[in-house]
Amino acid sequence: MTEYLVWVWVALALIFLIAELFTTGFFLICFGVGAAASAVLAFFNVDPFVQLFAFIVISGVAVLLTRPIARRFNERGQNFVGSDRVLGQTAIVLTPINPAEGSGMVRVKTEEWRAISESGQPIPKDVIVEVLRIDGTRLVVRPSQPQTLTK
Repeated sequence: MTEYLVWVWVALALIFLIAELFTTGFFLICFGVGAAASAVLAFFNVDPFVQLFAFIVISGVAVLLTRPIARRFNERGQNFVGSDRVLGQTAIVLTPINPAEGSGMVRVKTEEWRAISESGQPIPKDVIVEVLRIDGTRLVVRPSQPQTLTK
């Protein structure tokens, strides 16, 4: 009778572990660990109520132990996706930003973007700028440090 419980616990462990691949937060993996521990108990023909109790306790302890780790990962800041990931980043001006001509390029990390000045003033090459927002396909930037913007 208890032989099938081994496979039930193994299946539950796999379901939780696979489901964790599609989520974040180290939450479902805790239940996968609890189910795996219960599968081991079932293999040794331990009473099913003890298996269930072990699943609950081990899963609960795993949740309590992984919460600080998950919190630390989540405190690293909001992870933006797509073009929003450059918001608030610093960039370097590659070609002068000239509002009259509508020209200017900046590099954010390893990506090059067309850029316009927030103030409408030209920004010379090699100036460090901050990305404020995105306007269409261009970044709206301003110099990071106050300085004379015209050459």
